[in-house]
Amino acid sequence: MTVTCLDFEGVLIPEIWEGLAQLTCIDDLKITTRDISDYSELMDYRLKICNQNNITLRDIRKVVEKMEPLDGAYDFLCWLRKRTEVIILSDTFREFVQPLIHKLQYPTIFCHSLKVDANLRIVDYCLRQSDQKKNAIKAFKSLNFNTIAVGDSYNDVSMMLEANHGIFFRPGKNIVKEYPQFPVTTEFISLKSILVNIQ
Repeated sequence: MTVTCLDFEGVLIPEIWEGLAQLTCIDDLKITTRDISDYSELMDYRLKICNQNNITLRDIRKVVEKMEPLDGAYDFLCWLRKRTEVIILSDTFREFVQPLIHKLQYPTIFCHSLKVDANLRIVDYCLRQSDQKKNAIKAFKSLNFNTIAVGDSYNDVSMMLEANHGIFFRPGKNIVKEYPQFPVTTEFISLKSILVNIQ
């Protein structure tokens, strides 16, 4: 039996922080895990900017509520769920993604959580565990699942290396050069073909 683990932002939905950057006109918020490989370093940087500019969870929810899944993502997810077990492994936060989970018909997602104060100011983030994506893959392998991991960023590489099969979907150019062992695709139709061939 196979479990396919998908990253969320960049694979099924747009990048939330890039949307926030557009709304607030703060270019520094465009930086993602495609740019900085250390997730804690990236989140510390983001929260610093949010605090300096009085950006709250309320502002981020405004961005997310207007977002739609990537074109073709819903149909792809329906197709995949008929073929394998599907888990979304994401370094996003539960407090961000509820509207988008609804639009994708509530797939299973493992992600992190936030600490906010009474004014919805983000005071801290709570990681489920360090390198949770890789550890989830290891756990599924210990249950004798064949594991497939699909991601686009540096924070996906460890789960892709751990999985029986790793695939890049719409990655940045730099990461492709650094990890040439993974097949690369930019469209859901070709991603389907890769998955069919390795399942």
